[in-house]
Amino acid sequence: MNIVIDNLSKSYGNQKAVDGISFEVKTGEILGFLGPNGAGKTTTMKMITQYINADAGTIKIDNTPIANGNFRDNVGYLPEHNPLYQEMPVIDYLHFCAELQNVPKAEIPGQIKKMVRLCGLDREKHKKISELSKGYKQRVGLAQAMIHEPEILILDEPTTGLDPNQIVEIRELIKNIGKEKTVILSTHILPEVEATCDRILIINKGKIVADGTATTLRDQAQGNQIVKARIESESSENTKEALMNLPQILGVNIHDPHTHRFEIQSTSTVDACRSIFRLCQEKNWPILEMIPVETKLEDIFRDLTLN
Repeated sequence: MNIVIDNLSKSYGNQKAVDGISFEVKTGEILGFLGPNGAGKTTTMKMITQYINADAGTIKIDNTPIANGNFRDNVGYLPEHNPLYQEMPVIDYLHFCAELQNVPKAEIPGQIKKMVRLCGLDREKHKKISELSKGYKQRVGLAQAMIHEPEILILDEPTTGLDPNQIVEIRELIKNIGKEKTVILSTHILPEVEATCDRILIINKGKIVADGTATTLRDQAQGNQIVKARIESESSENTKEALMNLPQILGVNIHDPHTHRFEIQSTSTVDACRSIFRLCQEKNWPILEMIPVETKLEDIFRDLTLN
């Protein structure tokens, strides 16, 4: 199921939490939904799940406005704080969730078995939820979100509080799920977004400030391309001056004059490396080292949200 958001807005009193945002998520796509605290991510997710109503704008699922129908059966939702009934055994809790989601009675045992297998809960299925680790509680949360076979999954901080091994396991689970479903994933763990998501959307102060793949966002981050070079010459200052005269170079820092190390900021890493190589060839300066430094998603995130 495709989701189309058009000019969506929501306010709490005088504060506009979501301010006229528009985007689309297609079937089989995992969208990474990023933003600082208070940016409007959770509010947007709650509107998509019909947990709260929008003040303005439309949300369409397969070209039908959600206001014109009940799409809750098609949506699985894992909230940030993963509310669970701690005293219920895992199997009983999943049975309860299946009934809430109107899974036909005859299909409930089969769905529970499927979710237990899919979410890796076989060894824990008879335990009370209160006895589970944080990682397994998150798995239970994912299982309840999927028990009714929804075509859309909304996951708000699904790996919060997990250790690195658990994060990798949940990440792989989400990637496998995302091959057949429409997934919106909110998280503050930026490497997780790159490893899991097909596309990244960044929201700040209720507005979308970036939308694209990690590669696209890096390409758009003009002026953030860095090359670390070690160029042997008689004068580091002269080398810096020559480098600054190259067309792609925005700035040059002498990182260490004794070892001839430079940090060079450019608009294009590939073009900058070619120009630096030609310059050193003309000047007969040995290049002892030249390393393009990929722009980090964290840097892009900070540039777009620190204002």
